[in-house]
Amino acid sequence: MNVDELIVRYAAGARNFAAIDLSEANLSGINLSGANLTGANLSVANLSGANLEAANLTQAKLNVARLSGANLSNAILNQANFNVANLIRADMGGAQLIQAVLIRAELIRADLSGCNLKSANLSGADLREATLREANLSRASLNEANLRGAFLTGANLEQANLNGTDLSRTDLSGANFRETELRQANLSRANLSGADLSGANLRWADLSGANLRWADLSGAKLSGANLIGADLSNANLLNASLVHADLTQARLIKADWIGADLTGAILTGAKLYAVSRFGLKTEGVTCEWVDLSPDGDRTEIFRLTTEESKKFFNETLPTVRIIVDAPLDLEANLTLATTYHHLCQHYPGIAHPPSLEVSARKTILTFRIDSNDQLFPLAYVAIFPFNDAVATQRNISALVNLLQSQNQSTLGHKDAQRIKQLTAALSKTINQVGSLDIFKMVPELRKKLNFFQAPTQTVLHNSTDQTLNVYHHPVFGKRFMNQGQSNSTSPPKNNSVEAQSSILPPVGTLIEFVKEFDYLEKLQQS
Repeated sequence: MNVDELIVRYAAGARNFAAIDLSEANLSGINLSGANLTGANLSVANLSGANLEAANLTQAKLNVARLSGANLSNAILNQANFNVANLIRADMGGAQLIQAVLIRAELIRADLSGCNLKSANLSGADLREATLREANLSRASLNEANLRGAFLTGANLEQANLNGTDLSRTDLSGANFRETELRQANLSRANLSGADLSGANLRWADLSGANLRWADLSGAKLSGANLIGADLSNANLLNASLVHADLTQARLIKADWIGADLTGAILTGAKLYAVSRFGLKTEGVTCEWVDLSPDGDRTEIFRLTTEESKKFFNETLPTVRIIVDAPLDLEANLTLATTYHHLCQHYPGIAHPPSLEVSARKTILTFRIDSNDQLFPLAYVAIFPFNDAVATQRNISALVNLLQSQNQSTLGHKDAQRIKQLTAALSKTINQVGSLDIFKMVPELRKKLNFFQAPTQTVLHNSTDQTLNVYHHPVFGKRFMNQGQSNSTSPPKNNSVEAQSSILPPVGTLIEFVKEFDYLEKLQQS
C-alpha cells in the first residue's frame, strides 16, 4: 500500500493498517488519528506535523523517523522503536510508551506530560527542555540522556537508571526517585525540593547548588557526591551515606541526618542551625568553620581546629536511661504515657516518648536528646512517676551543686562557663516543674502500681558515650532474691528515704563527664 492509497482508505473510514510498510515514505502533515498501525514499519519516514492522536502504534518501527511537531497525544506506543527518531516539539501527552525504545532519540522541547514510559529505554536521548510532568518513568533506562532544563515535576522515576545523565537545572520537584540509579549524574542547580530520593544511588553525582529542601534522602548513597552550596534545609538524611561527599557551604538548616556516615566528608562553611550534631560517623571530616545563624547569613560563625571538629561532631546521642527493676505491664504503660503527656505541658524537653526495652525482670526507658546540656534537667523530670523520684532529684541537685562549689581557678574558664549553664538549665527546669502535684495530674499513680514502686537506676550517657550513675536504689536487683526467700510476690517494703539514699559518684568522675560536653568558642565574623 502506497501513501495515496492509505490516504484514500483512511478518508473512506478505514482504520486498520496493522503491519503496513511505509518506510522512507513522506507522510508529512498526514492525519491518521485513531488508526491501528500495530507493527507498522515507518522507519526513516517523514511524519513531521502528522496527526497520530490516539493511534495504536504498538511494536511499530519508527527508527530514524522524522516526527518533529507531530501529534502523538494519547497514542499507544508500547514496545515501539524510535531509535534516533526526531521528535523535537512533538506532543506525546498521555501516550503509552511502556517498554518503548528511544535510544538517542531527539525529544527537545517535546511534551510527554502524563506519559507512561515504564521500563522504556531512553539511553542517550536528547530531552532538553522537554516536559514530563507526572510522567511514569519507573524502571526506565535514561543512561547518559540529556534532560538539561526539562520539567519532571511529580514524575515517577522509581528504580530507573540515570547513570551519567544530565539533569542540570531540571525541575524535579516532588519527583519519585526511590532506589533510582543516579551515579555520576549531573544534577547541578536542579530543583529537587520535596523529591523522594530514599535509597537512591547518587555516588559521585554533581548536586552543586541543587535545591533539596524537604527532600527525602534517607538511606541514600551519596559517597563522593558534590553538594557544594546545595540547599538541604529540612531534608531527611537519616542513615544516608555521605562518605567523602563535599558539603562546602551547603545549607543544612533543620535537616535530620542522625545515623548518617560523613566519614572523610568536607563540611567547611556548612550552615548547621538546628541540626543535630550527634549520632553521626565523622572520622576524617574536614571542617574549618560552620555557620550556626538561624538564617544562614554568617552572623554566628564557629571556627574549628581539628580537635574541636572532633568534639563538635559526635557519634553518640546523649541519653537518659531509667532502669526499672520490674517488667512493664499494660496498665503501667498507659499510666506512664499519661504522666509524660502531662509533664510535657510544663517541660517541652520531654515531648518525645522514650524507647522501651521490656524483659521478664526489668524495663529500660531511654530518652534520646540533642544536647548534653539537657541531660540533668531531663533526668530530673523523667523520674517523676516513680517512687524513687524524690531521692533521684535530690541527687541530681546535689551533683550540680557539687560542680558549682568547685574552685573556678582549677576548672578553667570554659568549664566554669559550662557549669554555670548547667546550673541555669536545671534551675529553670525546677521552676517549671518543682511545684507540680503529680498525683493530682495523674490520679492513677495513687494506686501504687508495683511498676512505679520498684527500685530504679538513673544513668546519663553524654555525647562521647561516657556514663554517669545519678542514682542507684540500694535494693535494685535484689528484689527477686528477697521474694524467693520470703515466697512473697509483693515489692520490697523498705522504701524509706534512708533506704533510698544513694552514694554520689566521685567529684573527679563528675567533672570529667561534664568536661566532655561540647563547648566551642563562638567568634563573630570579622
